[in-house]
Amino acid sequence: MSKPLSRLLRREQRAFLARDRAGWKAHLARIRAFLGEGLQAADPGRPVLVLGAGAGLEVPWDQAPASTVGWDAEPWSRLRTLLRHRRWVPWVFEDATGGLVELDATVRRAVMEPWSKRRRDPTTAARRLAGLLPSLQPHPAALAAWIDAHRPSTILAANLMGQFGVLAETLVEAAFAPGSPWVGDPERPDPLAEALETWTIRTVTGFLDTLAASDADLWLVHDRAVVFSDGRLDLGPWAEAWTAQLRAETGTLEARDALAGVEVPEALARHGRAVVRAERWLWDLAPGQRHLVEALHARPA
Repeated sequence: MSKPLSRLLRREQRAFLARDRAGWKAHLARIRAFLGEGLQAADPGRPVLVLGAGAGLEVPWDQAPASTVGWDAEPWSRLRTLLRHRRWVPWVFEDATGGLVELDATVRRAVMEPWSKRRRDPTTAARRLAGLLPSLQPHPAALAAWIDAHRPSTILAANLMGQFGVLAETLVEAAFAPGSPWVGDPERPDPLAEALETWTIRTVTGFLDTLAASDADLWLVHDRAVVFSDGRLDLGPWAEAWTAQLRAETGTLEARDALAGVEVPEALARHGRAVVRAERWLWDLAPGQRHLVEALHARPA
């Protein structure tokens, strides 16, 4: 992985850990309970894989079998897990999407003229990048190879998929800084935003296809949506469509689809996977910003 990309991942992890976590107690309890159930149900005679293991904040490593392996591309994630859990976990430092390195290189090629090393103006660079993105075909080759080689009994994804699109946007914005790559008028189409959304769809779908192709039990926790609301927000009864669950009593409500329209149960069903457990809850990440978290347990056919 390139040094600029490693620095970006490290900066994003530091920013996440620096947030005020005083109101996260309920969220952390639920995600740890869900992932802990997956860890305890795993076959101890086969490897267990924790994708998006991060700094160990959301993963109950005290419940993990000895054969459990962490996976996170952030350079300091393994050390932070050691400091938090006093456990030196076997680790894979790879991009789980298989597409970030290529995306990073493509963004830099669009932003800078290769022959002169001069930066293109943001409008020209954004138009160029929007034309290049459709040619990218992200595929998690490293993840697929690891699964084929180790045949894990259980795979957990700890709040990972919902970050693919956000990380891609952050990567693009960092390369364009101090300029902006986006069309400022919300009434006008934004070709770059549309192309990046297509990249996110391909990335999420490829990730799910790789997991579903294994014979492992899947325990997946991810942001289903990011909700911006200045009033009270609750969840109604479970509904297949996450938008049908949101209950805003007062104030304005704006929701962003963290998975760019990909429905995880449908993607898994294409491989014969059955979701045997599903739940959602709200996570107050910051004032006025709540994440709708989805947790799914899917078994192989």
